[in-house]
Amino acid sequence: MAYGQTGTGKTYTLARLGEEDTAARGIMVRAMEDVLADVLLETDSVSVSYLQLYMETIQDLLNPTNDNISIVEDPKSGDVSLPGATLVEIRDQQSFVELLRLGELHRFAANTKLNTESSRSHAILMVHIKRSIKGRDSALSSENCSNSHMVKMLKPPIVRKGKLLVVDLAGSERIDKSGSEGHILEEAKSINMSLSALGKFINSQAENSGHVPFRDSKLTRLLCDSFGGTARSSLVITIGPSPRHRGETTSTIMFGQRAMQVENVLKLKEEFDYKSLSRRQNSQLDKLIVEHERQQKAFEDEIERLTIGEQSQISDAKRNYADALESSQVSAVEEVADLKEILQKESLLRKNAEEEVNNLKNLVALWKTSEESKNSEILKLRKMLKEEVSQKEKLEGEIAILQSQLLQLSSHADEVNGEKASIAKLFDQVGLHKILSLLEAGDADVQIHALKDVANLAAEEANQDKIVEAGGLTSLLMLLRTSEDEAIHRVAAGAIANLAMNETNQELIMTQGGISLLSMTATNAEDPQTLRMVAGAIANLCGNDKLQTKLRGEGGIKALLGMVRCRHPDVLAQVARGVANFAKCESRASSQGTKKERSLLIEDGALPWIVQNANNEASPIRRHIELALCHLAQLEVNTKDMISGGALWELVRISQDCSREDIRTLAHRTLISSPIFVAEMRRLRINY
Repeated sequence: MAYGQTGTGKTYTLARLGEEDTAARGIMVRAMEDVLADVLLETDSVSVSYLQLYMETIQDLLNPTNDNISIVEDPKSGDVSLPGATLVEIRDQQSFVELLRLGELHRFAANTKLNTESSRSHAILMVHIKRSIKGRDSALSSENCSNSHMVKMLKPPIVRKGKLLVVDLAGSERIDKSGSEGHILEEAKSINMSLSALGKFINSQAENSGHVPFRDSKLTRLLCDSFGGTARSSLVITIGPSPRHRGETTSTIMFGQRAMQVENVLKLKEEFDYKSLSRRQNSQLDKLIVEHERQQKAFEDEIERLTIGEQSQISDAKRNYADALESSQVSAVEEVADLKEILQKESLLRKNAEEEVNNLKNLVALWKTSEESKNSEILKLRKMLKEEVSQKEKLEGEIAILQSQLLQLSSHADEVNGEKASIAKLFDQVGLHKILSLLEAGDADVQIHALKDVANLAAEEANQDKIVEAGGLTSLLMLLRTSEDEAIHRVAAGAIANLAMNETNQELIMTQGGISLLSMTATNAEDPQTLRMVAGAIANLCGNDKLQTKLRGEGGIKALLGMVRCRHPDVLAQVARGVANFAKCESRASSQGTKKERSLLIEDGALPWIVQNANNEASPIRRHIELALCHLAQLEVNTKDMISGGALWELVRISQDCSREDIRTLAHRTLISSPIFVAEMRRLRINY
């Protein structure tokens, strides 16, 4: 197992394939070389599973659709297994390397300030080895030859089983140093929680504690054999040379020292191969069953022959007796049958008459009950109508008072304690539901003041859920749909942009047709500030992996690109941010194997504008465009369009002249990892 801060070389140490330089092979490749050199493939079996523990769910890197594998623990032996994981039998070293390459493509990774390709999951390689041990039956007694032969037949062979576990832990990180946010922040929290559970697990083992918390996380459950169990365990700790990370380095070394104090008791695991014994017993049982069925069939045939003879004699006797009685009983039987038919008809008529009388009685009773309930319901409805009229008059009075209070408080906001103090005062005095009710007022000034207050409240994450639950999002979208005032459009779009910073709200905005309304607003607006708000809202939606296809299908990308007509730097910066977010999601989907087709941005004609602004004078625009180019280049299917569109030259410039080292490194790695880019740079004689 490798443990350490993010970016210090854990994956390099364990998972490096070393195809170009064999000296650079990682521990996984070297370990499998030793295993294959020491087994006989004719009699031994070597199988491999490759998994990742991501956000406390175990996912199969060899079969990405298998994304929620459960852990099963043997109640007797305590052994831990993963019965749902893909198990691939290995015959040679090359097939193992291909499996590792396939698994690495499906691992989750992200770009942070500490590492441009930081692992966001724990990778777990499991190698299972089985070996049959023969020649163990010679000690059996041979006094009785037949008995000895039966004992040998029932004696199962012994199988020895071994398991190699190689764990590439995700790196620990401090949020203030890594700069993680959004979904990457949630990943970092999950990683740090699982590593914290591992530290508690190691501490309790090192201190010989009476309680070992190996059930606190799925990672510790998988490693319960490796620390304090029956396995031989090795730990690699990795540290960085920078004095800036002195605290993380000290913590890593202390972790290694505690782990060295854990003592394991090695055990040889053997089991009997009862399956082969069961097959031999089943074969003997089948022979006995066939013989029994043959004898049973012969017995049944004899019984059937005797039964047929007896039945023939009985039939003859019955026929003779019936012929004798038939002549004397025919007339009596006919008379009895006529009387029975008359009696049945009379009984049926009487029964029908009784049922009709009962039905009429029930109808009369139901009519009386219904009349009474209707009279009571009419009285209740009249009373409710009076109460509704009274309540409506009361609400109209309150709305008039609230409109007056809102105008007074909004005009007073710039004089006393600043804008935040006025919003807090308004929220406490008036209440969210009453503020939202003013969005439906007939006065445009009242609506604008209420919208500003909602937008300021939505800027704080703690208020967003309350606004959505109170119907604020629905009201904002309704104003975009119905109002013709551009000032209302501008403030409403700003409030929606603030709510769109939350992933759950993003899905609600898309579900309620928000992208279509934002696109329509962007088409009709001329004010740069309105366009900046709309572009910001769409840019936030572009960062959601689940919504990309729907966002593009409802015209979100075309609306975003259409706003570049404004040429205002703030609008262009939001457009560039949206393009970068969309390209980043496509790159992540490609690395996970869920996207193979050409980028939707390129299909919608965004590439010429991206290339044109890759070296824009405004730093925010240029930084987002550079990231968008790097992410687009990671999809191999985009490379030909990027070469023909001039993006290759911009990528070369970014890899050499970009002011940010992480973007410069990402561009360089993207260029050299693409065979098409490499061939084109050689053709153009570009030094890279």
